[in-house]
Amino acid sequence: MIRWLVGLIGLGFAATSALAADPVMIGVGYLGIAGTRSTLSLVEQPVENDGVAGARLAIEDNNTTGKFLNQRFALEERRIKEGEDAVQAATELAARNGFIIADLPADTLLKVADALRERGTLLFNAGAIDERLREADCRANVIHTAPTRAMLADALGQYLMWKQWKRWLLVVGSHDEDRLFADALRRTATRFGAKIVQERSFEDKGGARRTDSGVTLIQRQMPVFTQQAPAYDVLVAADESEVFGAYLPYRTWDPRPVAGSAGLVPRSWDAAQDQWGAIQMQNRFVKLNARRMTALDMQAWTAVRMIGEATSRTNSGDVKKVTDFIKGPEFSVAAFKGTKLTLRDWNLQLRQPILLVDGRMVVSVSPQEGFLHQVSELDTLGYDRPESKCKLK
Repeated sequence: MIRWLVGLIGLGFAATSALAADPVMIGVGYLGIAGTRSTLSLVEQPVENDGVAGARLAIEDNNTTGKFLNQRFALEERRIKEGEDAVQAATELAARNGFIIADLPADTLLKVADALRERGTLLFNAGAIDERLREADCRANVIHTAPTRAMLADALGQYLMWKQWKRWLLVVGSHDEDRLFADALRRTATRFGAKIVQERSFEDKGGARRTDSGVTLIQRQMPVFTQQAPAYDVLVAADESEVFGAYLPYRTWDPRPVAGSAGLVPRSWDAAQDQWGAIQMQNRFVKLNARRMTALDMQAWTAVRMIGEATSRTNSGDVKKVTDFIKGPEFSVAAFKGTKLTLRDWNLQLRQPILLVDGRMVVSVSPQEGFLHQVSELDTLGYDRPESKCKLK
């Protein structure tokens, strides 16, 4: 009896010691570019904490679960100023954090990924939508929570075809990113059977974006720019640089809907999303940040939640164990989109539904009904496995 009591006391002491042990610390870095750029709309001006605010909310979510598993998550933000060495900044951040959420241009992201490869740091691309990061320039240490241009274009194209709006007037801006989005839209049209009846280019000639006479000038300019077009069902704009797209709705010569970079816009997330339990997260985000949640916020939130999900499932903060689990077949993460999100193992792109929004409401969610796939309907958005040129390295 005495031995039994002594053993019981010993077990109780061991359990108390385990509970009192220091939690496993899991460091997550956030690496972005300092500053913001202005947009045409005063209503949608970007904020300094765009993206990182979503990561902070996810850190809170991870710590809610982590306290039961003796895990503690911490976020460290680093902004790269103009002229600063991005690789050095990333290396300093990686010295204290095994995971880094990156909101960087494609070329900068590749330099950082290559510099951190031997260290074993896992990067999450939350901002760059460039196709080449998942294709010819894919990296084994970069997971993509941001969708690609092809995914966004396919999501929009599926809806336009569902509506039987098969004839498109394509208007393309003069900047490189506009042309890349136009390439994705052309691919989508070919893939789903739409016809681009004509393409027009809108040259960015500089000058002030807002003037006292701006409304009058735009009201006269846009109808003239869009007149005498062949018969079309919808005007599709490729204007990632935000020079002209927002001026098109309600100003075209013919009474036609506008989609793409304005009007009906494909996004990974929107402040109007309220389905599948999203309203409670939207409310928590507003309470924490006094603003609405953006697509970049959600992409960063998802990245941090992927880390949290993997650490809880593996009961480990080891970067390699967590990385292997995220890349494995058992991984999935919930993100208030009606289905669990999984990883494309051939290029490390996160599968996800795409919202189609008009600035006030979610009009639809792609993939659309009738677009089938032998593995996952989400793989009807973007480049599928047989099309991929990615060789992870």
